[in-house]
Amino acid sequence: MPPENPYSGIQHLTYMKDSIIILTGGGPAPGMNTVVGTITKAFIAKGYRVLGLHGGYSGLFSPDPDYVELDFIMADSIFNRGGSYLQMSRYKPTQEDFEKNFNLRLFRDNNIKLLVTVGGDDTASTANRVSKFLKEKNYPIRNIHVPKTIDNDLPLPMNTPTYGFNSAKAEGTRIATTVYEDARTSGNWFIVSAMGRSAGHLALGIGASCHYPMIIIPEMFNKSEITVDKIVNLSISAIVKRKLMGVSYGGIMVSEGVFHMLSDEQLKATGVKFTYDEHGHPELGKISKAQLFNDLLEIKFKELGMKVKTRPVEIGYDIRCQAPIAYDLLYCSQLGFGVYELFERGETGCMVYVDALGTIKPLYLTDLQDPVTGKIPPRLVDIDGDMAQGIYKHIVHYITPADYEAAKKYLPDPEEYDFRKILNW
Repeated sequence: MPPENPYSGIQHLTYMKDSIIILTGGGPAPGMNTVVGTITKAFIAKGYRVLGLHGGYSGLFSPDPDYVELDFIMADSIFNRGGSYLQMSRYKPTQEDFEKNFNLRLFRDNNIKLLVTVGGDDTASTANRVSKFLKEKNYPIRNIHVPKTIDNDLPLPMNTPTYGFNSAKAEGTRIATTVYEDARTSGNWFIVSAMGRSAGHLALGIGASCHYPMIIIPEMFNKSEITVDKIVNLSISAIVKRKLMGVSYGGIMVSEGVFHMLSDEQLKATGVKFTYDEHGHPELGKISKAQLFNDLLEIKFKELGMKVKTRPVEIGYDIRCQAPIAYDLLYCSQLGFGVYELFERGETGCMVYVDALGTIKPLYLTDLQDPVTGKIPPRLVDIDGDMAQGIYKHIVHYITPADYEAAKKYLPDPEEYDFRKILNW
């Protein structure tokens, strides 16, 4: 009797099937599981095996990668959930990692034809490095990237939002609305900080949705330098303006990006004891920006002799892993099956992009990169646009020249708290 063939039958067919592998990098955003689940459903329907890699890129540089084969039941159970079923990582491989630690066997043993990455521009750049490396090893593989960030600061064409942004904004608005109700109920002020390291999209969207009387974002300072005094004075301007209106409560929404753009001298002037990274920069991610801002305001209140009670609230990690709203469920589903559509067309080294009409297109890093620096510039709030200007004209409250005389009851020099003069608008 001939020996049993270890590659016969179903085992052989499963082993030799073409496969794709998916990894998630960076931080979570609502819709991660929708993207992964939809990709899985699209590819297994066409006969592919779908492998989900835990730990981001770290799994590709491990002798024992942690991965799971995704099937329809798994995909169907996660696609509308928050968080990421595939554990994420910010791991970024070095050149030495490629030379010594890359797990080529993972690709060969599983007959992987496509690497799908979900993350920011760093994740996309590394995917290109992986593909180039595999081509040099005579194992060419295609890669398609799905871009995400709740900050909405990736400059997609036609102002298309990044996935997760609208869900994060919706949850942030729910939190900020509850906070505002507390302010009205208790006659207090709340200092709310929202995520957004380089752009103020989240803070502006949440603050305007809740009609906060002051919203402070980095883009406001397009004609003047950001300083601690200006941040504080803008807040005092709103508080005093509301006092003149007979309103004793409110909320101040401030983007964390405002603090990231302060100079080292300005940060030191706050008196906060920061820890510093290997480059000598203050590690702002370790402190509550709302608490910092609240402390600075309380010092100013004492100087002015104003009796105002404020409380800090941080909107950050609590909006990253919520379940996606309907907008992102559909949008991320389009991005997910868009990966298959681009793969079927033979595309590689690109990001999947869905325009306002639902058309699926490839988008390349070079389409977004600065031609001189090679870096992708962040998409900022159009501070001169109708939306931003309308918000600062009709929703936000602040002192104007017409308020100077009445404001002297609270401020020795009301002109210093004039919104437009502070910003040089």
